[in-house]
Amino acid sequence: MKKLFASLALGLSLCFGGAAFAQTAPAAEAKVEAKAEAKAEAATPATAPAPAAAPAAAEAAPALVPNKGDTAWMMVATILVIMMVVPGLALFYGGLVRSKNMLSVLMQVMVTFSLVTVLWFIYGYSLAFTEGNAYIGGLDRLFMNGIWDNAAGTFANAATFSKGVVIPEIIFAGFQATFAGITCALIVGAFAERIKFSAVLIFMTLWFTFSYLPIAHMVWFWMGPDAYTAKEVVDEMNGKAGFIWQMGALDFAGGTVVHINAAVAGLVGAFMIGKRIGYGREAMTPHSLTLTMVGASLLWVGWFGFNAGSALEANGFAALAFVNTLLAAAAAVLAWCVGEALMRGKASMLGAASGAVAGLVAITPAAGNVGIGGALVIGIVAGFACLWGVNGLKKMLGADDTLDVFGVHGVGGIVGALLTGVFNSPALGGPGFVADWTTATMVTAADYSIAAQVWTQAKAVLVTIVWSGVVSLVAFKLVDLTVGLRVSEEAEREGLDITSHGETAYHG
Repeated sequence: MKKLFASLALGLSLCFGGAAFAQTAPAAEAKVEAKAEAKAEAATPATAPAPAAAPAAAEAAPALVPNKGDTAWMMVATILVIMMVVPGLALFYGGLVRSKNMLSVLMQVMVTFSLVTVLWFIYGYSLAFTEGNAYIGGLDRLFMNGIWDNAAGTFANAATFSKGVVIPEIIFAGFQATFAGITCALIVGAFAERIKFSAVLIFMTLWFTFSYLPIAHMVWFWMGPDAYTAKEVVDEMNGKAGFIWQMGALDFAGGTVVHINAAVAGLVGAFMIGKRIGYGREAMTPHSLTLTMVGASLLWVGWFGFNAGSALEANGFAALAFVNTLLAAAAAVLAWCVGEALMRGKASMLGAASGAVAGLVAITPAAGNVGIGGALVIGIVAGFACLWGVNGLKKMLGADDTLDVFGVHGVGGIVGALLTGVFNSPALGGPGFVADWTTATMVTAADYSIAAQVWTQAKAVLVTIVWSGVVSLVAFKLVDLTVGLRVSEEAEREGLDITSHGETAYHG
């Protein structure tokens, strides 16, 4: 009977998950050619745009043609993010668990990524990046309807952060699909080694639909720079954007959407599923730090696509995000090693790998929003903060967060989100944000308030924590009532590789 309920739950989530948030709205491509002054608190170049297409007076405006260089860069960036997940994250996580659970983690990461990718193109993209309300989009792009314009014989375009510059909407959708996939895959690390495989997939379907999609819409959906045609429409256009975007929060590549969102879900899962058998009494050391090092290295390389690709163009902001990603990760490695040496007298390989990921997480919301000096400070702070997160904070919380998802992604994401508000300031070397979309004029140092922006960042963090926490709690409870969350004690002791998948990672 439980299997029947599980099948029904999964089927309903697949077929009707998007419909729960459906809104009656104009088509996503009904944008207006723009030139107007936007309010500084509601306009920022650091949010992912809504799909852009023909302006209202299409017959009077020249058709926008995507630049081949931008298009090629976005395809490369998408490939790099895929590499972050499989093999990057899979090997990073796999090396950290015991050998008897290696394949189970690889399976959970790979199949979660695949499941979410399919759901993304069925209804996820539409709910995240089409016009609806402040919390969720509509169904104009259900099954990617409208991506190809039969009448015009061309692909629809998506806006970037520059007026009159577009990329094919299909590659924007593909790029964002990888973000959704890796976010869900990150959660796996918090409850590795004791959860049912079926429970993972049903939970991911529910959480993706009711947490990832709304948060992505709230943070990243806006009408695009070409939507502001006159001063009179500024308030109307701003009002169509996502709730957190309207706050003026800066999140270049996913500090809230990806890392904090996933970390909170993982922490809730760790509490609800419970601790591993023998936790705190038996040795549960990583079985292969070599694989963890390989995975961390692949994550680092792939992260250049993750962060620099979020500029959506091959331009100066992409270059800034690229260099900041390199620097922050390196600084965090050194900070973590110094912290370990001071605490224990030795720096570890696991610590260095964890430090790299911590720096990458923290620079994600700041990548194109801060200067080089800001990236250096963010990396150093993240290294020390996340070291505390996986030691001191973990003990305070008392949860068996197997692979320290909250300690690294939660703490690092919060640190990065808050410090973005500090180092985005032009007075501290940051680019600021757009104060006038008519001329793409950036806010001046004299007009930038660090305190106000940090408070805005903090509100975005709090909304994400509460939203993800509530959705995760409900989703885990529903899964527990249907198929159950945890494997049997016998299966856990034998290892999930054999009991869940009938195979082993190693022979001999």
